[in-house]
This record gives sequence, structure tokens and C-alpha cells, in this order.
Amino acid sequence: MNELIYVGKHSLTYSVSRHAHNALELVYCTGGRGRFLFDGLTLPYAEGDLVIIPPNIPHSNAGEEGFTNIHVNLSDPTMSFKTPMIIKDDSNHFIRDVFDAAFFHFSVPGERKSALLNAYGNLLICYVAACQDEPARSKVVEEIESCIIRNFTNANFELDTYLRSLPFSYDYLRRLFKKELGITPHQYLMDMRLDAAADQLSLHYDGSNITEVSTMCGFREPLYFSRMFKKKFGTAPSHYLQTHLHSGDERYLDSGNVKIMLDDPNE
Repeated sequence: MNELIYVGKHSLTYSVSRHAHNALELVYCTGGRGRFLFDGLTLPYAEGDLVIIPPNIPHSNAGEEGFTNIHVNLSDPTMSFKTPMIIKDDSNHFIRDVFDAAFFHFSVPGERKSALLNAYGNLLICYVAACQDEPARSKVVEEIESCIIRNFTNANFELDTYLRSLPFSYDYLRRLFKKELGITPHQYLMDMRLDAAADQLSLHYDGSNITEVSTMCGFREPLYFSRMFKKKFGTAPSHYLQTHLHSGDERYLDSGNVKIMLDDPNE
């Protein structure tokens, strides 16, 4: 399922004549802009757009200023598409990365070629499914979220400084971010740090590494970390794992924790 059976690339192109494919086609615009023409439907697109074309639907592609793209065909897709549609890549360009990797591995020989192309096909379909279910976000909110994710483990990261460097009002950005994600940028950053700390603490059940964990997760002061952690989770970091294991929280009953419990010398 979702096997990439063909991956091609258009260098600067101005038109592609009308044609159709027996397989699902995904076209990622890597530069320029244009429009796909279907029977009774026109889809304008630009760089960063992914055009999804169901099987056996005739179409042509044209752009006055030219376009470049990477296009793939998938056999036996796990998602069914009835009409053509466009999905926009996010500010991290993760979908573009998959197309670039797929083109590279399709173009060179190798024993793992088939397995890799199957993996890329599955990943592309997962991205399409996620993008369809996710509500649209403004570009600046995507950029702020991406910056927080890249920097939340850095204790020297100054979110206020970053927000004030953007060409928008500071208050406007806070309101827009909260409107689209439900929390402010600062709350988002704090939640990321605390959730990461909770995951780290699941590996240190004796509570002896609180300072190390707090630093790894972007906190400068262990006492501040402990106070915020208890505020969110209702217990001190040093008692977090034991509390959740005793309450039957399956989140921490992974293979690593099971091994720790089996190796307990008191057993």
C-alpha cells in the first residue's frame, strides 16, 4: 500500500499537456506558480503547495512565469480521493523534505530502494491525512510555534525577544496565537518544557536527577521548575513517576520502566 511507483521532477516549465494517470498523483510545487486545469475546475497553486490528483482524472498544468515541481505516483493508496485538492506545506517544509528524499532514492540504485519508497509513500499519506484534519493556521503563528519547538530546551531562549523581533504588534501576536492554538505563546512554551520534563522523569524514578532534568528541558532554576511542575501535575517532580505508576497511568508503563521494576533488588 502507498508504494511510490514513480517519482519525477520538472525543472523550469511553462506548460504540461492534458493527460491522466492510472495511479494517484501528488505534485509538490518547489518554485514559481501555475494552475491545474481539470474538467470544470481550476486550481491555482504556488510554491509550497501540494496538489492531489485522483486516478484517471484528465488534467493539464500551466503557468505564465513558470514552475518547478516534484511529482509522484502512488499505487494502492490507503486514502480515497474523489476530486482534486490542494494542501499547503507548513513553515518547516516537512512535506518538501519527503519529496526531495523520495526523488533521490527513486533516482539511484540500491538494495533498500523499494522499502524506502514504500516508507516515503506511507509518510506522504500520513502528512496528507494530518493536514486535512488540522485547522488552518496563519503563517506567522506557524513560525512562532516552530521557533518554540526548536528552542524550548534552550534555557537562554528569550521568547519575548523573538516575538518583538517580528513585524507585528506584540499584543496582536499573543492574541492571534491564542485564538488559533487556544493558549498563549508563553503557555505553549511552558507546557512543552513541563511535558518534556515529565517524560524525562519517567527514566529517573528515584528523583535524584531533578536539576539535570530541569536544565535539559529549558529551565534555569530548579526551584522554579519544581514549582511550575507541581502547579501543572499536582505533585513534586521527585514523586511524579511513583504517583503515576501507583495510579495505573499506562503512559509510563513502557519497556524501560518495566525493566527498571524487574531489576529492583528488593524483588
